Amino acid sequence: MADMGAFRDEVTAWAAGGPGGPARELAARLGVRTAVLLEGPSDLAAVEALAARRGRDLAAEGVCVVSMGGAMSVARHAALLGPPGLGLRLTGLCDEREQPFYDRGLERAGAPREGFFVCVTDLEDELVRALGPAGTEEVVRAAGDLRAWQTFLHQPAQHGRSRQRQLRRFLGTQKGRKIRYGRLLVEALAPDRVPAPLDDLLGSL
Repeated sequence: MADMGAFRDEVTAWAAGGPGGPARELAARLGVRTAVLLEGPSDLAAVEALAARRGRDLAAEGVCVVSMGGAMSVARHAALLGPPGLGLRLTGLCDEREQPFYDRGLERAGAPREGFFVCVTDLEDELVRALGPAGTEEVVRAAGDLRAWQTFLHQPAQHGRSRQRQLRRFLGTQKGRKIRYGRLLVEALAPDRVPAPLDDLLGSL
């Protein structure tokens, strides 16, 4: 039976230059109505973790969460999934520095800009600030990465940096770590401490 994961895979293949027919067929069969455009898989992990915490089944609601592989891909995805393509409602997250790419891509696709929520630096930074350095370090310890974190802190490049910046950098130093912590940090948040961009995105779906 077709599922939202299969649709997401077809969207990725389509965006890479493949045929659009399979994605169109699955969108109709699954009743897809909204595409959440995210820069990368760590953002996707965070969004799906928060949805699960709130008892939301996004796939059942006709919502597909898409990792685009970088902000530069937003114009392509907006054209395929928005008004020129499948006609889905588009929403998502973007980093402040990438906002111009989103604005141009959405404008070309004729999609509203209002559905996108902006993280000041990136979502990892938002999550670390929401948890606080001590709370984030506790997540790192519980995840079994305390020794790696302590080794990281001894690197000369980290001397003089704020703990906030150190933690954000640590999350990106190993392949797959940002994805893992995208979920773990969200799961550690108190309900009233969810960063506004992430909270607003879920509330808009």
